[in-house]
Amino acid sequence: MFDALQHKDKQLAVIGLGYVGLPIALEFAKKFQVIGFDISADRVAMLQRGEDPSREMPEEAFAGVDITFTADPADLKRAHFFVVAVPTPVDDYKVPDLKPLVRASEAIGRALKPGDYVVYESTVYPGCTEDDCLPILEQQSGLKLGPDFKLGYSPERINPGDKVRTLPNILKIVSGNDAEAAQTIAQVYGNIITAGIYTAPTIKVAEAAKVIENTQRDLNISLMNELAIIFDRMNIDTQEVIKAAATKWNFLPFTPGLVGGHCIGIDPYYLLYKARQLGYDPQVINSGRRINDGMPAFVATKLVQMLLQHGKNPRQTKVLVMGLTFKENVSDIRNSRVADLVRELMKYAINVHLIDPHASPNEVAAEYRMTLMDTPSNKYDAVIVAVGHDEYRTLALDYFRGLMNGAPILLDLKGMYSVPTDDGLTYWRL
Repeated sequence: MFDALQHKDKQLAVIGLGYVGLPIALEFAKKFQVIGFDISADRVAMLQRGEDPSREMPEEAFAGVDITFTADPADLKRAHFFVVAVPTPVDDYKVPDLKPLVRASEAIGRALKPGDYVVYESTVYPGCTEDDCLPILEQQSGLKLGPDFKLGYSPERINPGDKVRTLPNILKIVSGNDAEAAQTIAQVYGNIITAGIYTAPTIKVAEAAKVIENTQRDLNISLMNELAIIFDRMNIDTQEVIKAAATKWNFLPFTPGLVGGHCIGIDPYYLLYKARQLGYDPQVINSGRRINDGMPAFVATKLVQMLLQHGKNPRQTKVLVMGLTFKENVSDIRNSRVADLVRELMKYAINVHLIDPHASPNEVAAEYRMTLMDTPSNKYDAVIVAVGHDEYRTLALDYFRGLMNGAPILLDLKGMYSVPTDDGLTYWRL
């Protein structure tokens, strides 16, 4: 298989061309002949023009690569090595939504041929690839795993907005249904990954490794968030506490904040779901999720308290929220906890203005039914800096004073600014 791909006798297909799939497809297309498939015809049309809808990949990344973008599942029949990079969200009840994964598996199953390989990159719970996806592949194709085709799992480690730790520079985990599959998959990925390949002993181990990466981070941040709540009641600056504690060599300097996005805020629910299926209700993981999901309400309540302390009726106030994307310097607004913060503020009838230099106003309107302003106005009662975009990091405190009326209040959720030494500005940070 590897030699056939290398000599372009066979093609590789990437299914799902979002923030994970597109970088993989373009990197593979530097070495192999690639079919980039996505169910969105609009997205495919943009990619055919050399435009990344996620605004992560620059125009030059599309130059000199051997790739065909398509929204026609029939084109997948030309491929022999399939890489699945579709989203794996949760529904409104925090239950894993496998519909994108199921549809991708069905499409691949209809295109599967003897000797083909299928590798999943989407984040799932341990067992999903073999228990949920494999039966679909076999049913749709009429083929059997082992004698007819090979299966693997290689968890994505794309870090949106990171221009240093790019795909080739991040160690890649691979796994296969047998030793031959694992070796071939390692060869294929090893052709584009310069940081090295780690071969997990089983598919389930690779799946579990992925889901605990973000679960661990979620728990560490939840601890900092809980400490921030406690220290706020004690009138202690949490950032100063972390700074002091970080002088010890084995202290991990995680910081509090709003935990959103499609990884840290989602992946733990996949592990929770599987554990409960097995009759175990995880206490620590569930507690961490509850704390992190509750932070928007905590911040909103804190601001209301501060407004009241300044003699301001929340119903008669105007607040500016700066930043909506799930993390700094990206355009992705999915699962934004800032949107939850805005909703919490609106429960108090606060007039909220929202700005973000990276987010698309159309996407914000469609996803959250919120209006994104081009520029802020003035005479705000408070400003909340919610996302650490580079554009915000260089702002001076005088800038925020200029946006607000008397008794200005600044909430710095990312801890980006120095504590003011004068009493002209009420400053608070997580």
